Amino acid sequence: MSLFEVSILLITIFLSVTIVWTTMRVGISPMPSSAHAYQAMLKLTEDTGKGPIYDLGSGWGTLVIRMAIKFPKRQVVGYELSLLPYLVSLSVKRLMKLENLNLYRKDFMKADLSAASVLVCYLYPGAMSELDHLIEERTQQTTPPSSVNRHDLKHQRCKPDFVISNNFALPSRVPESLIRLDDIYRSPVYRYDLSLPVKHTD
Repeated sequence: MSLFEVSILLITIFLSVTIVWTTMRVGISPMPSSAHAYQAMLKLTEDTGKGPIYDLGSGWGTLVIRMAIKFPKRQVVGYELSLLPYLVSLSVKRLMKLENLNLYRKDFMKADLSAASVLVCYLYPGAMSELDHLIEERTQQTTPPSSVNRHDLKHQRCKPDFVISNNFALPSRVPESLIRLDDIYRSPVYRYDLSLPVKHTD
C-alpha cells in the first residue's frame, strides 16, 4: 500500500472508532430521521415564534440544515458529539453559507441552553427522561441567583417554549400536538408547549 492509501485507511479507522466510542458513551448512534419525520418536525416548528431553535443531537445535519434554510431569520444551533457527523454537517453549513446556523461538538446536557426557544430532538427513552428532568429542574428552580455560581445560573434560566421530539416522548408530560407519520409503525412526532400549565401523564 502507498503512503496515501495507508493514510486514508488510518483516517477511516479513526473516524469509525470515534463513532463507536460516541455511540457507547451516549447510548445511540447518529442516525438521521426519515424524510417524513423531517417534514413533520418542520411543520410543528412553523408556529413557535421567532426565537432560537436548538437541535439536541444534530448528527449529520440533515434536520438542522433544513431548519436553517426554512427559517433564515431565526438562529439555529446544533449540538453533536460524534466527530464525523459533526464535520460533515459543518462542511455543508460552510458550503451553503448558512450564517444563521451554529454547530458545536459538545454534549447538549452540558451546554448552555438558556437562549433556546425551541428544542428539537431524535434521542432515545433514557435521554428523553434526562431531558424531561432537566427541563423540570430548570423551570422550577427557586434558588436565589446570589447563592449560585454563573455556570449554574445560565442553566437555571433555560426555559424553552417548545420541545419537538421525533418518536420518543417526554415521559412526564402531555404533548399539545402530535403527528402520526405515514409509515408502517405510525411513528409519532410530539410537540410540547411548555408555556401552558403542566399536564403530567399518569
